[in-house]
Amino acid sequence: MMNSSAGSSGDPAIRIDGLVVRPGGTTVLPGLDLVVERGSVTGLLGPSGCGKTTLLRSVVGVQRTTAGTVTVLGRPAGSAALRDRVGYVTQAPSVYGDLTVAENLDHFAAILGAPPGDPARVTAQVGLDAHRRTPVARLSGGQRARVSLAAALLGHPELLVLDEPTVGLDPVLRQELWQLFRALAADGATLLVSSHVMDEATRCDRLLLMREGRLLAHDTPAALLAATGAPDVETAFLTLVRTAPEAAR
Repeated sequence: MMNSSAGSSGDPAIRIDGLVVRPGGTTVLPGLDLVVERGSVTGLLGPSGCGKTTLLRSVVGVQRTTAGTVTVLGRPAGSAALRDRVGYVTQAPSVYGDLTVAENLDHFAAILGAPPGDPARVTAQVGLDAHRRTPVARLSGGQRARVSLAAALLGHPELLVLDEPTVGLDPVLRQELWQLFRALAADGATLLVSSHVMDEATRCDRLLLMREGRLLAHDTPAALLAATGAPDVETAFLTLVRTAPEAAR
């Protein structure tokens, strides 16, 4: 069951108005507007360096912004009240290599105040039961990424922000994780998932196609294909790039 201790359930999961991020004088996000509704799986797709990670960091409140507002579950991004309501998985595993899988999850569960059985639950969800007593440093890169995902699932967060969670994983495991993402959404969670793998787009309810800090499209996969006449999302993306106004290039 999703935690809804703060904010109205009528609020969108994410609302962004006029977001500008200009670290060191270089504009990464030039003024972005976006709404992500609750209970959806939204894919954020685009080439490396287009601003996806900066956008996700802004949503979880760890990115220094220049202008605009980011509201998450009815609260300003990064608010203390969101700590146990938002789960975040970075591209690099954010767990301790010298601790076992179980020790890592027990540690994060204690910080979040998650229920006693939560570490076991999330370990099973990400398919790491056989590695509970293994130090994270001895795991493969894909397994370490799954430990980070398990930590983000502690406490049943309402919003999951996942930065390329399937990178480096084999096709079977990628499929299993996407099945998990769909199950979480069916249970009421909202997921914002970044990827540069266009074939993952068909697994999402809605797509954000991004290039050079700007959104080229925000629509369902079917509507995007219909609008561009493209046979797949990658071709649709390239079509949008060719037809986008010069200011958006």
